[in-house]
Amino acid sequence: MDTTVIKQKQQATWASGDYSAVGTRLLLTAELLCEAVDLRAGERVLDVACGNGNASLAAARRFCQVTGVDYVAALLERARGRARAEGLEASFQEADAEDLPFADDSFDAVLSTCGAMFAPDQEKTAAELLRVCRPGGRIGMVNWTPDSYVGTLFQTLGRYVPPPPGLLPPALWGSPDRLRELFGPEVTIEAPVREFLWRFPSPEHQAEFFGSFYGPTHKALAALEPDRAADLKAEMVEVVKRFNVSDDATLVLRMDYLQAVISKPA
Repeated sequence: MDTTVIKQKQQATWASGDYSAVGTRLLLTAELLCEAVDLRAGERVLDVACGNGNASLAAARRFCQVTGVDYVAALLERARGRARAEGLEASFQEADAEDLPFADDSFDAVLSTCGAMFAPDQEKTAAELLRVCRPGGRIGMVNWTPDSYVGTLFQTLGRYVPPPPGLLPPALWGSPDRLRELFGPEVTIEAPVREFLWRFPSPEHQAEFFGSFYGPTHKALAALEPDRAADLKAEMVEVVKRFNVSDDATLVLRMDYLQAVISKPA
């Protein structure tokens, strides 16, 4: 599978909408991941596919030496702006999760919150995360599970805008068995499923929000004829309702994710 064209299209997808509007509402997952990884002040931390910087800034709050990388320049600018606004020290640069521009064993901890999981070549991405993590270091990931809201949403999107042939579902990263396949038998993996509750005024509001700001849904809706786009939007509302645990008219969206800590042998 030639991933060059796929990655170009993915870049355009994540640059569409405004992922920072989504990312800033997912702070809790990054903070909990940093605690699970047990970051210590002074450690060298890499945040892969950092988006607008949630995990990078969470690590910087713990006085780590932080580098965040992403292939969407606009999101890196948002991350830099957030770091300045909060008075946090972190550096950000453009890079591809499948070809990280760092030497072997460069970091004490490598993080990714709902980012590296979307790289098209899963094996190559996992190999890169392992390569830049030092012996005895940790890789911490937040990955949406296959049967989560996001996993179900991508299945729905695939019926309207089919993914490229041969491209594996990103939500496979949310399976402990898949992580063992990707990272091999030498690592130790702790990967509990966690639940994050996301609150919106209503299911319809959430669908509009994702249609406006979340790159994959924004791009899919823009690519469809008006009738098909309306059908997709209606299905998006129905998917949201399946994961609504609210007892009133507002939306409390259950977001299931795998919180993985992968320990590299010393």
